[in-house]
Amino acid sequence: MTGLRLGPLLRYVDWESGGSATVWVEADRPCTAEVRCTDGATGTSRTFQIEGHHYALVPVTGLTPGTSTEYEVLLDGVRVWPLEDSPFPASTIRTPDVPSSGVTVSFGSCRWSSAPADEHDPIGPDALDTLATKLAAEPDAARPDVLLLLGDQVYADATSEATQQWLATRRDLNEPPGTQVADYEEYTRLYDESWLDPEVRWLLSTVPSCMIFDDHDVIDDWNTSASWLAEMRATPWWQERLLSALMSYWVYQHLGNLSPAELESDELYAAVRESPDGTDRLRRFAADADADPASVRWSYRRDFGRTRLLMVDTRAGRVLDEQRRAMLDPDETHWLRDQALAGRGSYDHLLIGTSLPWLLPPLIHDAESWNAALSRGERGARWARFGENVRRRADLEHWAAFPDSFEMLTALTAEVGSGKDAPATVCVLSGDVHHAYVAEPEWPGRAQPDSRVLQLTCSPVHNSIPRSIQLGFTFGWSRLGRRLGHALARHGRVRRPAVNWGRTGGPWFGNQLMTLMLRDRSATLRLEQARVEGAGSDARALLVTADERELTAGRDPSHSGG
Repeated sequence: MTGLRLGPLLRYVDWESGGSATVWVEADRPCTAEVRCTDGATGTSRTFQIEGHHYALVPVTGLTPGTSTEYEVLLDGVRVWPLEDSPFPASTIRTPDVPSSGVTVSFGSCRWSSAPADEHDPIGPDALDTLATKLAAEPDAARPDVLLLLGDQVYADATSEATQQWLATRRDLNEPPGTQVADYEEYTRLYDESWLDPEVRWLLSTVPSCMIFDDHDVIDDWNTSASWLAEMRATPWWQERLLSALMSYWVYQHLGNLSPAELESDELYAAVRESPDGTDRLRRFAADADADPASVRWSYRRDFGRTRLLMVDTRAGRVLDEQRRAMLDPDETHWLRDQALAGRGSYDHLLIGTSLPWLLPPLIHDAESWNAALSRGERGARWARFGENVRRRADLEHWAAFPDSFEMLTALTAEVGSGKDAPATVCVLSGDVHHAYVAEPEWPGRAQPDSRVLQLTCSPVHNSIPRSIQLGFTFGWSRLGRRLGHALARHGRVRRPAVNWGRTGGPWFGNQLMTLMLRDRSATLRLEQARVEGAGSDARALLVTADERELTAGRDPSHSGG
């Protein structure tokens, strides 16, 4: 009998008509996957094969707007979901009212897989696990309409002890890449470990999700610089690692980001589904994406009623030539601008999802800008070599390390946020830096945008941060930190950015999620942290509200750029 290997994941839910959705599954053999809803909506899809694994992305049609319907998954006519004796409520597909007056979006990044239930977790409770437990215990409680996972869904370069033991049964871990993953099959192990977590498995089956990769989905500091990439390409294991990373990302994360209409017109998806084994076709695609990153677009747009999300790839499409470094290649830059400005006045909130923060603590921003200037030769060849060494050691590769791209995004937020058709908010949503904060820019010497423009950063979902790094991030916001940053910028002959910004919330440290509640032209932000309360047999993980604020009540009076 065909079994359900992984999933289901509820990925796309239609916010235009409210009548369709997609559900992703992995089966243990070729089959026909079917989703049946209690309201009569259905969908079927034949599995496709990649590297001996069998997947289906099932389009579900006939859903009724503004309703919640339970669903089950069948493989070759046999029900495989919900699991027998499951302690969780039935998985549901909730569709929005059309037209919708609002959306609730939860987001975060950086999630190590949780420790088994019978083991102590040294980094504390997983925020996704804790959210799932809360929603399962209170089925009628308010829940996110969509979950945005902003990178590092799996850690290919920091595997668990259990995974390392499994890897050791396949190959010699004394040979590179050692305890890191090496190929597609090993990537499937990471997704199994992460998404078979019972709480997360149920959560992802009932809350729609949008995803984008960051560096650890491939390797730490992926595409930091041209010299970094050249060194990696010279290693004997890198090519297989990168191709496997892109192939698995396409299967496990990217496909579910797309609407049924986009899937229908996707030539690669059609070719893979039509082939008895799509491995070679997908492998060629990954090789082409490596050879010419501009040939692929991982970024995408989703509209949730009058809220627009632009999820931006800040890793794969970088321009790494030191004299024209850019976070996004020219085509991607044009795409971002076109999508942000299209139909202005038709949305009340613009969300720009980018795994890496746009506005960092000022000291770190200036250090990255200084480093970029040194590395491109502003102070000579000796300083350039020093700059490259520091860049790699200190992970200096955020938006600030690509100054022209930083200024592009700064100008775009101001343009979108100005004029009679400006949305109420323009929010840049990010993760990566293992803490959470709210930052707000101001444009000196010019009229401020009509929109409230904010950097909202939330990380990690489940990870750790050393005390020394916590102190460093905190110091980065201080006045002394600002002065030190300005000194570095002067040494690098760096021009001052077009904006000043201050921290208006945080920094918060811990496993956490941010939630945006967007209704008409109002916006509320809530930060929740996963904490253990009680002791012994009474101990339990809870989501505790660490901060809640209105974002559309006017500029924060405590704001202090510099």
